[in-house]
Amino acid sequence: MFSPDYLILGSGLKFGLDHSTLSGIVICIVLVVLSMVSWTVMLSKLWMISKAKKANAEFVGDFRNSEHPLALYQHKRHHDFAPLYHMYHAASRELAFHLLGNDEPDENFGTRLQGAGRITPSQMSAVENAMERAASEAALRLESRMSVVAMALSGAPFLGLLGTVWGVMDSFGSLASGAGGVSLLTMAPGVCAALLTTVVGLLVAIPSMFGYNFLVGRIRALIVRLDHFGSEFSSILDRHFVDHRATGEELPSIATLRTPSMPAFSGEVAESMAQPVHAEAVSPAL
Repeated sequence: MFSPDYLILGSGLKFGLDHSTLSGIVICIVLVVLSMVSWTVMLSKLWMISKAKKANAEFVGDFRNSEHPLALYQHKRHHDFAPLYHMYHAASRELAFHLLGNDEPDENFGTRLQGAGRITPSQMSAVENAMERAASEAALRLESRMSVVAMALSGAPFLGLLGTVWGVMDSFGSLASGAGGVSLLTMAPGVCAALLTTVVGLLVAIPSMFGYNFLVGRIRALIVRLDHFGSEFSSILDRHFVDHRATGEELPSIATLRTPSMPAFSGEVAESMAQPVHAEAVSPAL
């Protein structure tokens, strides 16, 4: 019959835990706390990504069924958990400011939008910059706290190795100071306790590795969708609201103009212009 302790921990883990030193116990506690934090971040990120994906699908459905590109902004339909909505809202707000002079929709927004003209390509660049800022902020929110998982992934094995080396040094030190002979039975408790920290470190790092790679793939997929929606929405706004007609050439400045040159006159024309005009030749202006 197997004991409950054997079924839970295994004989080697239980033996190492029973003979572990203070340094090994402290390192194991640090690794357990790091594992708890890593699992908390991974589960919260998984929930956040799933909710963002679902919210993006709902927003895209509303956007596809809207009557015009700014309809969701006009009717103030919010999708706060959708990163795509934050890009849409930032671009719509910037576009409304350039079209109407006001970045908040009111009761006359639709009427004013129908009578509004078009914006210039330089103003459209400001709208695209607003979308890029919103996309960058959404990407930062998605990638936040992932450094904790990366720290558990990369740091846990080294902490475990530190505990193992420390435990082996303590074991050899106690054997060197003892008067009895060295045998396998005398070395086994110290070595087993030293290897315990490496096992715990690997138990922390392996799940963090799989979770980190899985979450990074999901986050990258969401960021790619942000880029695709930004390109699509920019093209829609460009077709509906941007005036690409060539403007007239600007007048040159005075500094670029030269002194005007007068034509040279012949001798007969110069003499005729030099003769005085008689009074009788000029008709009175009555």
